[in-house]
Amino acid sequence: MTLTLATLIPGLLLLALGVPLALGSSLFGAGLKAFPRSTLAAYVFFGAGAAWFLNNIWHLSMADFGEYRTYLFAGFAVVAVLAFKCVPDFLAVRGLCAVVLLGAYPLLYGDAYMNYDHWQINFFKVAVYLSIGAAIWLGAQPYRLRDFIGWLYVRPGRARLTGGVLAGYGLLLCGVAFTY
Repeated sequence: MTLTLATLIPGLLLLALGVPLALGSSLFGAGLKAFPRSTLAAYVFFGAGAAWFLNNIWHLSMADFGEYRTYLFAGFAVVAVLAFKCVPDFLAVRGLCAVVLLGAYPLLYGDAYMNYDHWQINFFKVAVYLSIGAAIWLGAQPYRLRDFIGWLYVRPGRARLTGGVLAGYGLLLCGVAFTY
């Protein structure tokens, strides 16, 4: 993955999240409030995260337990299916965290790995590493996202300010993407 694309993807995602928040879209706010316990979002995000993870398991090399990949694949597939039945609460948040963690690898591993030639690459790396930290924290305590969204909408200015900061950083990343 090129450095331009790896920087542009988080920038566009931040814009897509920040602009509706900054504009105060009531439809987006209602969807955001319903997201943590949404069954449809759980199927989309947890399903995508499980499929991506199972794909990674299936393509393990022999040095990475590749000789056991069939057993690992079957075991994790059973766990993923049973998660919908046994622990459906906040499964959308856990799925989003899995997608973020799995998506961070190709972003950082491409041309960004060990690249010290461009000082502006740090804007991109900060965004990705903050999302990794948030995904680990929210994956362990998914109810915290519900609490954060509730806190965000207690006062109308909080959502707009947060959206403005996210959209501004997304614009910065989109601009930085074309400076390499």
